[in-house]
Amino acid sequence: MKSDRLKLHRRTFLRQCLHGALGGVGAYVGAHSALGSLGLLNAAMAAGSGTIFPDYKALVCVFLHGGNDSFNTIVPRDAAHYGIYAASRGALAVPQNQLIAIDPLASGLPGDGALYGLHPQMTDLAGLFAAGRAAIVANVGTLVRPITQQQYLQGSVPVPPQLFSHEDQANIWQTSRPDDGNASGWGGRIADLMHSGNPNQTQSMLVSLEGQALFQRGDVVNQYVIGSYGVEEIGYLNEWGNDAGVTAFNALLQDGTQSHVFERSYARAMNSSIANYEAIGAALAAAGNVTTAFPDSRLGRQLHMVARLIKARTALNMRRQIFFVSLGGFDTHGSQAAVHPGLLADLSQSLKAFYDATVELTLADRVTTFTASDFGRTVSINGDGTDHGWGGHHVVVGGAVRGQRFFGRMPSLAQNGNPDDAGYGQLIPTQSVDQYAATLARWFGLGETGIDDILPNLANFTSRDLGFMTAT
Repeated sequence: MKSDRLKLHRRTFLRQCLHGALGGVGAYVGAHSALGSLGLLNAAMAAGSGTIFPDYKALVCVFLHGGNDSFNTIVPRDAAHYGIYAASRGALAVPQNQLIAIDPLASGLPGDGALYGLHPQMTDLAGLFAAGRAAIVANVGTLVRPITQQQYLQGSVPVPPQLFSHEDQANIWQTSRPDDGNASGWGGRIADLMHSGNPNQTQSMLVSLEGQALFQRGDVVNQYVIGSYGVEEIGYLNEWGNDAGVTAFNALLQDGTQSHVFERSYARAMNSSIANYEAIGAALAAAGNVTTAFPDSRLGRQLHMVARLIKARTALNMRRQIFFVSLGGFDTHGSQAAVHPGLLADLSQSLKAFYDATVELTLADRVTTFTASDFGRTVSINGDGTDHGWGGHHVVVGGAVRGQRFFGRMPSLAQNGNPDDAGYGQLIPTQSVDQYAATLARWFGLGETGIDDILPNLANFTSRDLGFMTAT
């Protein structure tokens, strides 16, 4: 049993680290990499700019797998608009008297004249909103260009391929390239253009807590994968009584002893990976834990580890980092009333704990957390659940967020005669993933030319900035 466990552990580790076989974790990949739309010239320029960032910033993507029902997350609470919502939602409607009121500033009203509340399980997020540390970005989705209901029904404006498909739409949310099925992630592309601003060029600025994440896949920078409980080591090297095996393994990794290019590449990748996990493990140990308590949930543990890594930023000599965490279970075709509340409670509590940890680290205005998901869900119901939608609302949290505001137009939730309906209760987005990503990238420090490079479809939209981040 022990032998099988160690083999699986080692195999998992190798699969995670060998993505960058020619460069190692955090190193620049060689000519084998398909650089996509950025091109080799942009990659070379990014790698050699030599400008070190004077401050620290981090982006944290919280991906809600399955498609969160944002229309039961953020619900109209005034009588007129709640009546429309309740007529569409039927038995799945959140009781009006249970909604937690969220009252925006005059400069951040939702634009439809409605009053809104959060699901009753989201007390912590409501507190962040009231404190000006969270904002709601309305009706965001995958788009090629703006589109109206008439244009959609006529097919006169292109739309992303395979709408309403989990895998395809989750991929497009993470790449923001509906025109390129082989695109890297937009988090990865940001890192490609900004990684040279980190003093430490050995460690990757891309860190995933979910294994290899498409959002974190770069053309120049490889993501580093870490578990919620710490670095993943090669168990084989620490196996009791394996001295001969370790000696042989280390001999195979000696620089310059391999005769074949792939053997040399493997050895470099493995040596780099070992050095990386040893350095990160040492930095985490030296920095110590945060005192903020986190929920004992998968998402809570992931965000706890992100907080620990941010605390270790000085030891790692990092100035820019992008993290990816996730929460699954949102594909609520059935039993939504039983499943969805618990997911929202976990999300709310985990976001609040993570924000509190950034306050503890005196970095609340340097760390921005944002949600993403496959798609929204239908306004219509199928009995005890909802189906695959399109546009949906998202939450952004942090000290640099222009909080206690709604950004964008809240859609109609009417069951019939709805001008925002693509046909089956699937609401047409009015703000694109490109605009959402560009707003975050700009705050992160990426210049306008770089934003155009990573988000070529942004030129199709009037607004390049949705306004939910402060200019810092």
